[in-house]
Amino acid sequence: MQEDKTSSFFVPMFHVKHPVEMKGAFRYNDFGTTSILEPGQVRKEAAIMIPACVYLFSNGMVTREEKYMKAAYREALKAYAAGEVPVGCVIVLNDKIIARAHNLKKKKKSALEHAEIIAITKAAKKLGGWRLLDTELYVTLEPCPMCAGAIMQSRVKRVVFGAYDPKAGSLVSLMRMYEVPGYNHYPAFEGGVYREPCSQILTRFFHEIRFKSPE
Repeated sequence: MQEDKTSSFFVPMFHVKHPVEMKGAFRYNDFGTTSILEPGQVRKEAAIMIPACVYLFSNGMVTREEKYMKAAYREALKAYAAGEVPVGCVIVLNDKIIARAHNLKKKKKSALEHAEIIAITKAAKKLGGWRLLDTELYVTLEPCPMCAGAIMQSRVKRVVFGAYDPKAGSLVSLMRMYEVPGYNHYPAFEGGVYREPCSQILTRFFHEIRFKSPE
């Protein structure tokens, strides 16, 4: 295990030192950390540095927002393992997660399959209606215009996001949709929860795409 001493976080990282074949994408230990492998795939690299899904403050304290962002981050790891842009989302009602989702644009071949849209659809199905009153949506990346609008239309009470998105973020970074006057519902929002790990997994994903060797 290695520690990132550049911040108040420590970041569990694990080496997979030998080729390993797994039936599923994840293997969790008692601490919630995980190795990432493609389902059924044998990695050929001699050693791979794997980002783990647990990020704790050095004092061991975890806030409510961090607890649910961890769950969203685990969904982002599923997207990463499947070759999707690693964004994850959970929706919470009365301190219980009622929907979990991650990006499926590549698999579904649809630009609509963002983590937030899928989670909203699941939550509406579970609650039996489109109004997601009193719910909170946790997502690892600042919502884009499509998702920010869907969140508003679904009457989500509050949004908590991890990484800021300077290219498409529609709550703070690129535009401030929830400050435009005239809408009939304005969710509260908070950004930057687990910002480092949520940003790092995206950076790693796009770095691997750019430097992926041709097959």
